Amino acid sequence: MALPPTSSVASPGAHHAPGASYKPALTLLASLFFMWGFITVINNTLLPHLRSVFELDYTQTTLIESVWFIAYFVASIPSAKLIERIGYQKSIVTGLLIMAAGALLIVPAAKLPSYGMVLAALFIIASGITLLQVAANPYVAVIGPPETGSSRLNLVQAFNSLGTTLAPLFAGYLILGRSKGGTAGAGVTLTAAERYADAQSVILPYLIVAAVLVVLAFVIARFPLPAIGQSTQRVSREERRGMSLWKHRNLVWGVPAIFIYLIAEIGVANLFINFVSQPEIAAITHEEASRYLAILWGGMMVGRFAGSFIMQKVPADKVLAAFAVGAFIVMLLATFTTGHAAMWSLIAVGLFHSIMFPTIFTLGIKGLGPLTEEGSGLLIMAIAGGALVVVQGWLADTVGLQTSFLLTAACELYILFYALWGSKPTHALPEPEVVG
Repeated sequence: MALPPTSSVASPGAHHAPGASYKPALTLLASLFFMWGFITVINNTLLPHLRSVFELDYTQTTLIESVWFIAYFVASIPSAKLIERIGYQKSIVTGLLIMAAGALLIVPAAKLPSYGMVLAALFIIASGITLLQVAANPYVAVIGPPETGSSRLNLVQAFNSLGTTLAPLFAGYLILGRSKGGTAGAGVTLTAAERYADAQSVILPYLIVAAVLVVLAFVIARFPLPAIGQSTQRVSREERRGMSLWKHRNLVWGVPAIFIYLIAEIGVANLFINFVSQPEIAAITHEEASRYLAILWGGMMVGRFAGSFIMQKVPADKVLAAFAVGAFIVMLLATFTTGHAAMWSLIAVGLFHSIMFPTIFTLGIKGLGPLTEEGSGLLIMAIAGGALVVVQGWLADTVGLQTSFLLTAACELYILFYALWGSKPTHALPEPEVVG
């Protein structure tokens, strides 16, 4: 089946007319959320692996993830322009193929091995994911009834969490489980030959990932996504004249909320394996720690399924506030306790982080009407906040790994502020209606 023309591709800022069926498209889009969650979290397993292969300190290790999230900042606006030029469906296919190209670049990077080429490969993969994010998040948020936008986005984000739950098991077995650094105890120094052999263990997983991405791109290219008429898009552009995004408090405070939330989520995920491997915490190998990381991401999946149900009955801002309080408490426990209490407290933050991104996102675009597309672009660009995880890496080197989690606790307080005050809409605008 041929792709729809650019003029008839669905545009954020609109929702389907009553009776329109969006469930088949929602099901397919859930597979996208699964894949980019899966690939993103492979990084969390890859980082401690690369730390031993290239003998990196915490700052250099978290710099790898910073490069990943810098791609969100660099690629967001070009992604939006590409979507405007070729349409959502072709853009999604393009994003998947870009990700596949980056995954294939990991192969020569591992064979050399080259730290710089690894950074380049991860930047390319993240750029492809950015294109998917710019298209899929606002599309899901507005494809159905506006009042259930948060519930719907939490539901598909739950499949993102399913990917993040399975990724540590996949990478733990194929990367850490097949490497000397992954099966040795904490503090073991590898020889040059062992480090070179360990570098090769990433080749098979990324070849598998590249193949799956290509297959998924083919499937989506053949799928008829719901569309809107060109006349509706022209009306939306006309309506946007004289309107300002900066009059909408929920967006103005929502952009830093996404930015700050990503610092918290990525900081926990990236340093988790190194943290729980420490003798005073759980004293386990990196391979064993990757299994507990899967539990953390599993908590996010459970929280999103539960959040999707809860938000059909409880306002999204109140649910967000309750989860922010819970996250703050468990981060303090992770910082000031030791042993299994600290480990399980850090695992529990996954449950409380679960609903934060999709809920902040839908609260941020609420009431934007014809400005929804521009607002969504700003919120996606704010994902670049994950790049500041390097600050936590610096703190871990400077004041200690465990103490560095006070930064995460501070982030939770801003999310609480946003839920209680910053998310309240101002100057709400009517949503344009989909035709066709």
